[in-house]
Amino acid sequence: MSVDAIMHTEFPEGYTVFFGADGKVILTPRSFEHSSTIKTILYHAIVSLGLHAKTASDVYIDFPADENSAPDLAILREDASREGKRYSFEDVLLIAEVVSLSSARKDYDDCTAKYGRHSIPVYLIIDPYAAEVVVHTLPTGDGYIAAHTHKYGTGKLPIELADGRTFTLDLDELPRPEAD
Repeated sequence: MSVDAIMHTEFPEGYTVFFGADGKVILTPRSFEHSSTIKTILYHAIVSLGLHAKTASDVYIDFPADENSAPDLAILREDASREGKRYSFEDVLLIAEVVSLSSARKDYDDCTAKYGRHSIPVYLIIDPYAAEVVVHTLPTGDGYIAAHTHKYGTGKLPIELADGRTFTLDLDELPRPEAD
């Protein structure tokens, strides 16, 4: 897709648009719950790790074999530095993906395999619809050895990062979908 075509395209409201280096255009639906959940996770990253902690939300991170990814939230090593315009997957300590109605299979299956394969130390799946957080640790070549599920409303969840810091997510503060 040319730059001119992109500039004159009206993308549907409520979607985030990603443009891949390979020319792919990816439309991802966003809900209020999705946006609020990312904001809540980012708030807890700031409270836990400090205002200047290296975090990224919906920002491409370079993975090998052109498997670039723009996770909902990533916490990076303090000494991480960009290679060109992006950070490397090797700088990532934690990735959090927030489940939307259309992304459940991707978040639970595809991303679990991908992030494990690339040795991301902690992968969180935050599911507002199931009201739970799944914490994956101990990455392997095809996923993770450990997965622990924590229900919303069960207090503070401390998560140890590979650099010795602790990210604490308050499960009482995660937003739930509003009833239709």
